[in-house]
Amino acid sequence: MKILLAIDDSQYSADAVEEVAGRPWPAGSIVRVLSAVDVTPVATDPSFIASLDIDTLRNEIARRYEEVMSRAVCLLREKGLSAEMVARDGDPRSVIVDEAKDWSANLIVVGSHGYTGVKRWLLGSVAHSVVSHAPCSVEVVRKSMAEAA
Repeated sequence: MKILLAIDDSQYSADAVEEVAGRPWPAGSIVRVLSAVDVTPVATDPSFIASLDIDTLRNEIARRYEEVMSRAVCLLREKGLSAEMVARDGDPRSVIVDEAKDWSANLIVVGSHGYTGVKRWLLGSVAHSVVSHAPCSVEVVRKSMAEAA
C-alpha cells in the first residue's frame, strides 16, 4: 500500500504522523512523507514584503519542513514502516493531489485544524480541497477536544 502523508510543522500534522505510525499496515506498505513549501501567503503580507527576501523565506520554510519530515520518517521507521520524504514547491492543495496522482498513492493522510465558518473561508482548507480533488481515498486526522486538552 502506498500512503501519502502530507505534513507541515503544525501539531495537526504531528497528530497525523502519530496516527499513521500507530496503525498496522499491510506488509510492503510504504509511507511517503510530503511537505509543500509555499511562501505565497506569507510573501503577500505587506509587513513581510519590505523586510524579507522571498528566497530567504522559502529556504527557511524548506529547512524547517525538512527537519519535521526527518523526524516523521524516523518515527515511522522505528515502528517498522518503510518511509521516505519529499518536498515540493507550491500550494499544498495542488501539490498533495498532484503527488498522489504521480506516485499512484492508495491513501492520502492529512491533519486538520478543524476550522469552520469564517475562519475556514478566510484561511482555506487544505484538507477539504484534497478530499474534493484526490485520486484516491483520503483520511483526515482530527483530534477531538478531549484528546487535544
